[in-house]
Amino acid sequence: MQSPLELRHLKTLLALREAGNLSRAAQLLNLTQSALSHQLKALEAHYGASLFERKSSPVVFGAAGQRLLRLAEQVLPQVEEAERDVGRLVAGSAGQLRIAVECHTCFDWLMPAMDAFRARWPEVELDIVSGFHADPVGLLHQDRAELAIVSELDADEREVAVHPLFAFEIVALLPKGHVLLGKPWLEAQDFAEQTLITYPVPDEMLDLVRRVLQPAGVSPAARRSTELTVAMLQLVASGRGIAALPLWAVEHYLARGYVAQQRIGEAGLTGRLYAVSSQRLAGKPFLADFVRLMRETSLINLPGVSLL
Repeated sequence: MQSPLELRHLKTLLALREAGNLSRAAQLLNLTQSALSHQLKALEAHYGASLFERKSSPVVFGAAGQRLLRLAEQVLPQVEEAERDVGRLVAGSAGQLRIAVECHTCFDWLMPAMDAFRARWPEVELDIVSGFHADPVGLLHQDRAELAIVSELDADEREVAVHPLFAFEIVALLPKGHVLLGKPWLEAQDFAEQTLITYPVPDEMLDLVRRVLQPAGVSPAARRSTELTVAMLQLVASGRGIAALPLWAVEHYLARGYVAQQRIGEAGLTGRLYAVSSQRLAGKPFLADFVRLMRETSLINLPGVSLL
């Protein structure tokens, strides 16, 4: 019997298990949900059996699907290792990857990707440039970093390569029982009589201020800043003000009922993150693998994230 089974099918099944549903699996594989569903249905038609239960969440695999998953677990790591070895032979394996970040909450998702990368590329020196950097891309030009994590792109930037990462929702954080929780969403004017608690960074780096408050000509009644996320949440919980942070950065506090969340704007406020590298590194296999790991681990582990 000639089998239609290909590596892409095995990758699809693993992505479906990791992502938990068809929509997120399609993002992982950079496919439309329709194309992914068609691929799976064709495989099921060949075997004459359902591979998984389509109405389950997270997805539950049947006996046939579980057997193919076991095959994927055996085959794909060997294929990936071989591809990394070929990349090492062709482009070289040793290198340095110093990462500069501009966001205080990036470490929540960056560390798991770094851990996975170290196991795959032990010969690459991986490190984070210490401290907060208002212009991390500038460090690339000064040869003080090889990769910068940023939320905004400068169209005039030259001699760099941009690697889109993911989009995420930014929510307002309020003390439990706050009067603004009774609204369907918050508008710019709702912040006019509030104390806004932020990180100590320029306003142009705060999505809420730059994209919501300033265009509406609104200034909060007072401002307060802190370096630590947990300190910010303590201030919010004690009624000292309100804040705006990525949903994935505060999910544990929200789950425990420490503070409450509110949507910003009818459609919500969406933030975006990009990785920017020097052009000389853009073609290195280890850099491409690290970008892929950042995207995949974030989509799988962070709530409300979608890939760019």
